[in-house]
Amino acid sequence: MVLYAAYGSNLDPRQMLERAPHSPVRGPGWLIGWRLTFAGEDLGWEGALATVVEDPTHSVFVMLYEIASEDEPLLDRWEGSDLDIHRKIHVRIQTLEGEEPAWLYVVDAYEGGRPSARYLGIIAEAARAAGAPDDYVRALMERPCQ
Repeated sequence: MVLYAAYGSNLDPRQMLERAPHSPVRGPGWLIGWRLTFAGEDLGWEGALATVVEDPTHSVFVMLYEIASEDEPLLDRWEGSDLDIHRKIHVRIQTLEGEEPAWLYVVDAYEGGRPSARYLGIIAEAARAAGAPDDYVRALMERPCQ
């Protein structure tokens, strides 16, 4: 099994159960030195898609999953890897137990653009469902959108 760091709409445990049914949740963590942003304005969700970029002054709330080998191709398809929308990168996630190596998907497009209000609402609700701190969820809901 490999560790996957979910952020954005993938924070929703119900959605991850659908996308990776054999992959148990490990727990929450933080992607330190990265910031949640939006890119690929014309790729879907009526606006830009959630992604992360390196930024030493920010952190992104994530949920770690132990991805079973049979779920990895399914998750790749959901993320549009075969369409070259996302690419996988390896990162280090800070948890209460220490640092954990994990992979995550980033949008393979230029940063910029705004998400749709609907998509931003889905991301905020997914963060709330995953147990993100209230101030993190509030900051998501206050982001500019289309």
